[in-house]
Amino acid sequence: MDYLKLENQACFPVYALSRVLTAHYKPILDEIGLTYPQYLVMLVLWEHQQLSVKEIGEKLLLDSGTLTPLLKKLETRKLVSRTRSMEDERVLMISLTKDGAALKENAVNVPFSFKCSLGLSAEEMVSLRDSINIILDRTKQNNK
Repeated sequence: MDYLKLENQACFPVYALSRVLTAHYKPILDEIGLTYPQYLVMLVLWEHQQLSVKEIGEKLLLDSGTLTPLLKKLETRKLVSRTRSMEDERVLMISLTKDGAALKENAVNVPFSFKCSLGLSAEEMVSLRDSINIILDRTKQNNK
């Protein structure tokens, strides 16, 4: 086997799939005015209401240099607020605003629309997610 052929790389189909999936999200997320990375931040905040930038980064596997511009844009749109922690002023806390919480209602159909755009069954979506999570979990363990 020629290990340097593109077709023999495990990384390329994952990379290509990531780009394809993100492209499928774009028209769906355009309807609620979010980019894909902004949507990920909002998903985490809809679940937790308030987190530090570090906590958001850990959940999304993003560094603060990537998150800061995203969070500033969400703050400009009044979807989140950024405040310093009372316990440690070095910690920046991100909280949902009323507008940010209300946006969740507009986003409720995003997962279904996304699944439909791919033509996958619910079982196929779960299988795909679970397979990817196994690899992510193993790589996280190996990086400890």
